[in-house]
Amino acid sequence: MLLRFLYAILLLRDNVNYYVIFFVYPINPKNPDLFCIRIMNEQTAIEYKEVIAACKALFEKKTKDYGTAWRILRISSITDQIYIKAQRIRSIQEKGVQKVGDSIKDEFTGIINYCVIALIQMKLKDSDKMEMNFEELEQLYDEATMGTFDLLQNKNHDYGEAWREMRVGSMTDIILMKLLRVKQIEDNQGITLVSEGVMANYQDMINYAVFCLIKLSAGN
Repeated sequence: MLLRFLYAILLLRDNVNYYVIFFVYPINPKNPDLFCIRIMNEQTAIEYKEVIAACKALFEKKTKDYGTAWRILRISSITDQIYIKAQRIRSIQEKGVQKVGDSIKDEFTGIINYCVIALIQMKLKDSDKMEMNFEELEQLYDEATMGTFDLLQNKNHDYGEAWREMRVGSMTDIILMKLLRVKQIEDNQGITLVSEGVMANYQDMINYAVFCLIKLSAGN
């Protein structure tokens, strides 16, 4: 059988540089559209990891500045902190103006890192250790974000790149909706009948916040 190949060029940029990435894929003659899907998934993976790397770098700096004071927080307190950030984003989106310095991008970054903190807190629920250095936390941070990335890959397989057609305002609303769900689950002592638990909702919030930062960086 004669194999045919398609070549693709993916152009990415950050605040300073442009990056050109080349892909070579064999074409399945029975389903050539798979090529386009694979390219989009590659682009999402690269952009996603760039956002997470920036969030992790900020997390490291704050850990060195403040230590792990957040270890004192209960999960419900972290949920409320995330809610405040999401509500501020929505307020700025509706009013079109802000009077406090932190940008919408900063707030989405904060949502991601607080969600990661919540996932770490759940992992450390049986530990009384309050002070941790970044070297100890780094593996926990990576485990939390890799688990969330794996969830993204599975959902992208089923839904495609549907999030790219969504507006940042809509994804902000979904984050707020998921926060209200988490608050209800917490009020129910973590008991659910048919719904996803708290962990899945935190992972979804990370992914939607990453999507928002990708779209905002692209000027959408």
